[in-house]
Amino acid sequence: MRGRRRRRPVLTGALALLVALGVTTGSGAATASDASSAGKAPGQGVSWRAELGVRGGDDVGVRFADGALRLRAEGVRPASAGGEGAQGAAVLPVRDLGRAVHRVSVDLEARTPQGTRVAVDVRGRGAGGVWTEWREAAAGAPALLPRAASSVQARVTLFGVAGGGVSPVVEELRLSAEAVPASERAKERPRAAAAFSATVFATREGLVGHTTANGHVIQPNDHFVALPSRRGLSPKGSHEYSVRVCGPARCETAPVWDVGPWNTKDDYWNPSSVREMWKDLPQGKPEAQAAYQDNYNGGADEFGRQVANPAGIDLADGTFYNVGLNNNGWVTVTYLWTDGGGGTPQLSFPSYSTLRDGSSGPQVSAAQHLLNTNGFDAGAVDGAFGPNTESAVRAFQQSRSLSVDGVVGSKTWTALLSAGSKPVLRQGDSGAAVERLQRALTAALGRTVDADGAFGPNTDDAVRDYQSSRGLGVDGIVGSGTWGALQAGR
Repeated sequence: MRGRRRRRPVLTGALALLVALGVTTGSGAATASDASSAGKAPGQGVSWRAELGVRGGDDVGVRFADGALRLRAEGVRPASAGGEGAQGAAVLPVRDLGRAVHRVSVDLEARTPQGTRVAVDVRGRGAGGVWTEWREAAAGAPALLPRAASSVQARVTLFGVAGGGVSPVVEELRLSAEAVPASERAKERPRAAAAFSATVFATREGLVGHTTANGHVIQPNDHFVALPSRRGLSPKGSHEYSVRVCGPARCETAPVWDVGPWNTKDDYWNPSSVREMWKDLPQGKPEAQAAYQDNYNGGADEFGRQVANPAGIDLADGTFYNVGLNNNGWVTVTYLWTDGGGGTPQLSFPSYSTLRDGSSGPQVSAAQHLLNTNGFDAGAVDGAFGPNTESAVRAFQQSRSLSVDGVVGSKTWTALLSAGSKPVLRQGDSGAAVERLQRALTAALGRTVDADGAFGPNTDDAVRDYQSSRGLGVDGIVGSGTWGALQAGR
């Protein structure tokens, strides 16, 4: 049992949010201690204490030791942006609240030595199953979500001193979430008919072997993008925030896995009124472009560096060359999570139906999204299985050496749902990779494996059953062999 600590209000609003929305930084979705400490204050929503033990695939550059969350010695630095010291982040498991809430508050105990800081971002998910953008919680103030949410998630980012050696320390988080009167809610804007698009200057990221802001190690011929704000940053291995990039030769849908170029708080795809910084710039114009072309901000980025090009997006090498670029140049980018874009459609279902030309509904949308994010162009994610979707399915099946019939059956579902990185997973882990595994097992085994992102006893049983039925070594550990079988549609 930890000793009693003095409350430090310095970061209350920000980190409070963190927990407020999140849950434990730790291994499971909601731990026993969460449940035992959760309570319902009469008329004031839900309150609970978060456990901070970190374990799982959605944590990068942080560790939990001596009862506190802090940076690892080496930390990481966003490959694209540069300009900052070591940092690390923990994406907390989703907290299902069982009721609609609009506001999240937190009581935080944290230490921030000079030069360090902690940023807490929060997002919400309502009945439609689509996440909002991340929003940073202002210090000393609760967060108002842009719309009602029954599930919330928090991401806490720790920033160290340039040169390393000094880390902020997060010791305890207590949170509460509540509904508020309509007059106090965040103002909701009418939704546009389509996702926002802009023509921006693209640069090649390169940097093979470096680590992105979400913890991905950059590979040769990689496919992802960097945008200059954390508001649209996907957790490691996920495609929850993706863009469609159209260059001289073709278009590609790619996930947002890094932060940059130049800036880290320039969500230029948002209307000026809700833009994190540079609110006097028009929607669709990156600050770097304004600095380079118009000498805006004295020609400098947020770090005071002189901007050497107008870039508003960085493309990983595979994406860069695939869209037809040989040199840095202008591309058209659609930010698929923005108004009208629909965000990431529902991907988790109790079972997966066979889909073919003429099928329609949310599972078709899920298949279209997965095809697009894996580089197989199914066109619009509209829930209608037509010729474009069938063509993409056939191309995907051929790439996985599956029977090429244009029909999404159990084998094609298994390969689609499991596609991505292959982290080693075992009981006690949590995060987006575990959720991806659980969906794939549901398709492969023909029975529901709850996709809650927590690798518990039920998931362990499902893994062992899958390994046994496929002639794999039965150990309950998901390594390259088990991932390989799933991604081959076995």
